Amino acid sequence: MTLRIVLPGIPPSVNHMYRRFTARGRTMNVITRHAQAWMDSVRLAAKAAAIRAGWEIVPAGRKVVVKLWFYWPSRVRRDTHNTLKALLDAWQGVLYEDDYWVLPRVMDFSVDRDNPRIEAELEVMEEAVA
Repeated sequence: MTLRIVLPGIPPSVNHMYRRFTARGRTMNVITRHAQAWMDSVRLAAKAAAIRAGWEIVPAGRKVVVKLWFYWPSRVRRDTHNTLKALLDAWQGVLYEDDYWVLPRVMDFSVDRDNPRIEAELEVMEEAVA
C-alpha cells in the first residue's frame, strides 16, 4: 500500500528546532513553539491522508520507505537532511509506531516561491521471502 501526502510549509531544521533551557543548573533542549506548531499540523495532515487512503498504522518491525520531494520557498541554501528529524518524529504514532523502521529517501528539491511544501510517498516494504 502506498500513501501520498502533501505538506504545506517547510519544517524547521534540526538546528532551529530546539532552544537551550537551564533549570536548577541543568541544561536541556526544549522544542520551540514554531517547531511544535509545525509538527502538530503535520500530524493532522498525515492523519487525514491516512483516513482517506485507508492506511493503517505500521507496526514496529515493518520497514517503511518514505520518498520525499522538497519545494523550498526561496533559493536560500538548505539541507534536506536537517528537516528529517522533525518530519519523521511528527509521523511517529500516526503513520507508523516507531521511526526506527523508517527509511527516508530524498528524491529531489527545487524552489516554489508560491507554494513551498513537502511531497511524500510512503510504502510499507514487503516481507523478505526466505
